[in-house]
Amino acid sequence: MPPALTFANRRILITRAPGRSSELAATLQAEGAIVVSVPTIEIIPPESYAPLDEALARVDQFDWIVFTSAHAVEVFGERRNPDILSPPIAVIGPATGRAIEQLGLEVALAPTSYVAESLAESLAPYMRDAKVLLIRAAEARDVLPAALNEAGARLTVVEAYRNQIPLGSIPRLRELFASPVDYPDAITFTSASTARNLITLLEASGLVLPPGIVLASIGPITSRTLRELGFEPTVEAKAATIQELVQALRNCFI
Repeated sequence: MPPALTFANRRILITRAPGRSSELAATLQAEGAIVVSVPTIEIIPPESYAPLDEALARVDQFDWIVFTSAHAVEVFGERRNPDILSPPIAVIGPATGRAIEQLGLEVALAPTSYVAESLAESLAPYMRDAKVLLIRAAEARDVLPAALNEAGARLTVVEAYRNQIPLGSIPRLRELFASPVDYPDAITFTSASTARNLITLLEASGLVLPPGIVLASIGPITSRTLRELGFEPTVEAKAATIQELVQALRNCFI
């Protein structure tokens, strides 16, 4: 039975990085949406892989590895030595967990709420004097490292990648927001960075975010960032997953 066309003829802007938007785009298109993809994040390598490679060469000496994004897992998979056993793995949410499973590894711990605060709370009982390797983006909130250090972990933080603003998106945004006829009906934000960077790109384009567009946030951290930027999210996903983000949009348009 074909899916209901909940988003028939709705123009929905996806702001995820290239290569990260396929699941969201496919789900929306299956329900009739006209998907417009303008990335506000570009993922690039770290300035050096040396700290990561050094940590991975002795990964069996750690008590835990912690991941806060699927891309960090992918870089780990590309650079690890599969002959060296990995310690127990903690992830921030299901997408990161699926990336671990695709490497043939198991997730030992995942929080019930997919934010850094919940992950830190779940890990805290195991942290006293534990050697912990946190693999993440260069630009990330300090909440998790601070909480793990406070819980007694001996923490090593290494960068797997960096995020930057893709200036090549400026012409596409100027075209999209040139006329109210072309405005999207909704914009999806899958991280605080996508929200922050979209506003930065609009300002660089000489544009402002028009009122009346549905702003769909994947979770409380992203919503907080939107509010700090002066925009109230229209809907927020009940859990920080693509499926729940789409459901929040469905509820808005039904």
